[in-house]
Amino acid sequence: MISVVILGAGNVATHLFKALIKSNKVSVKQWYNRNLKSISTFKKDVEITDNLNQLVEADVYILAVSDDAIAELSTQLPFENRLVVHTSGSVNIHDLDKKHKRGVFYPLQSFSKSAKIDFTNVPICIETIEKPYYHTLKAIAVSLGSPTKKVNSNQRGVLHLAAVFVNNFTNQLYRVAHEITESEGAEFDLLKPLILETALKVQDHSPYMAQTGPAKRNDKKTIKNHLKLLNNEHHEAIYKLLTDSIQHTHGGKKL
Repeated sequence: MISVVILGAGNVATHLFKALIKSNKVSVKQWYNRNLKSISTFKKDVEITDNLNQLVEADVYILAVSDDAIAELSTQLPFENRLVVHTSGSVNIHDLDKKHKRGVFYPLQSFSKSAKIDFTNVPICIETIEKPYYHTLKAIAVSLGSPTKKVNSNQRGVLHLAAVFVNNFTNQLYRVAHEITESEGAEFDLLKPLILETALKVQDHSPYMAQTGPAKRNDKKTIKNHLKLLNNEHHEAIYKLLTDSIQHTHGGKKL
């Protein structure tokens, strides 16, 4: 059985802990966070600590902390030559202190503490400097039921960037759409089947082939009418920017 210590108490750390304690292939020996209150509700399930000097020996130390804290925390760990990994999409593997065996265990998914996560739908991107440790991290991912992919830091960086586009930016567009519908008392919920259909379509078709709408077909009249309906300059700027982007992709004339 692979023994693990989790460091951090954010969304990723919490979901990883909840999933790993159910695994019969992985043992979570300890959970560290500098503020014990954040993890105190789990003290009956695992040993918790706020003291780095009290960290127990384990096969893997998972640093599920903010990007800015990874390098410093890895330096502060009071041991060396143990496998230390972070869970970030954008932090280079070499940002981990070189006194450790270094790796990355990046779950490519959006995490919120209040939302349940099925790890069978969470790809784990794995990177290690030394090959044997790749198999250790893959075994942990497999114990979660997650698909795995071996990536390097550059590939992981662009995946994280792309994830911002498909998740964070898309969610902001949902928020803009919600504001637009609210402006006239229309129901945003009526758009939810369309949101699901759009997501399902790219499972079988490329985004290029799946594109529809007035920008692609260069429907100037509809575009003009849409712009008249927008009474928010910020929303108008977004509409124009995305319309220009679609027309650039599909060979139409820009606004």
